[in-house]
Amino acid sequence: MYKSKIAVVGFGNVGHKVFEAVCESPDMEVAGIIELPSLIADLKKSLPKVPIVDDIKALGKVDVAILAVDSRHVPKVAASYLKMGINTIDAYDIHGEPMIELKYQLDKIAKESDAVSLMAAGWDPGTDSVIRVVFEMIAPKGITNVNFGPGMSMGHTVAVKAIPGVKDAISMTVPKGMGLHKRIVYIELKEGFEFNEVSKAIKEDTYFNNDETYVFCVENVKNLIDMGHGVHIERKGVSGATHNQRMDFTMSLTNPAATAQVMVSAARGSLKQKPGCYTLLEIPLIDFIYGERSSMIKHLV
Repeated sequence: MYKSKIAVVGFGNVGHKVFEAVCESPDMEVAGIIELPSLIADLKKSLPKVPIVDDIKALGKVDVAILAVDSRHVPKVAASYLKMGINTIDAYDIHGEPMIELKYQLDKIAKESDAVSLMAAGWDPGTDSVIRVVFEMIAPKGITNVNFGPGMSMGHTVAVKAIPGVKDAISMTVPKGMGLHKRIVYIELKEGFEFNEVSKAIKEDTYFNNDETYVFCVENVKNLIDMGHGVHIERKGVSGATHNQRMDFTMSLTNPAATAQVMVSAARGSLKQKPGCYTLLEIPLIDFIYGERSSMIKHLV
């Protein structure tokens, strides 16, 4: 059986878990890891048998590049790999108009390059998006509330770390109910920076400016890190003319591992699509799962 060759782009918390998930997938193999030149030497010490490079061209044939990178870097990185004819998977988590604009841009590049981009393929956006669709299938009219946490948000944490003056950080998401949240941010401050100025910059960042946000300065962020997270999705709506239809979905998870596994499943699904850019909603769910189709239908339906 041919095993799809997967490149892991970035080897932070999510990239590490992507690597593990690919190694556990019977239809895939790791083609190599793409990292910054300054990080390669140390990484090779822990993974001496794995190709680790700073240019994907050094890996030879690659079927899919899984982009374990900050969402703000996804547009540039995804475009560069798609232009090489390599499928890309990302967990872009900036909802709304920026996501639609990026989808349009990547769709054009993917079709021109005979490749597939599968974007926003984490657990939210991603599998939670699928749950929201299922709920609306059952009750087309109504209100869905998505409540995250309490737990560490990877996207928000990365955004905080990029703020000038932040040495290290963690951003916690705390649900207020009815889909509203507050952000509790803990930072270590770099020398020469004023806490009030850094705190103001964090609160004005687009990841935070729509939520109630609190920033605290601590001596050691690493003592606070727990990568657990979760979500509670609830809908109250109408089926036909029948009101008070209630649905409830709850999930508690280790954030990087869940995101990584969805991305790896998405890599499998991308290989079964025509060129273009997709979200999880636009692909048959069965395409994400390993196995013989009729057996899966018998088992799952």
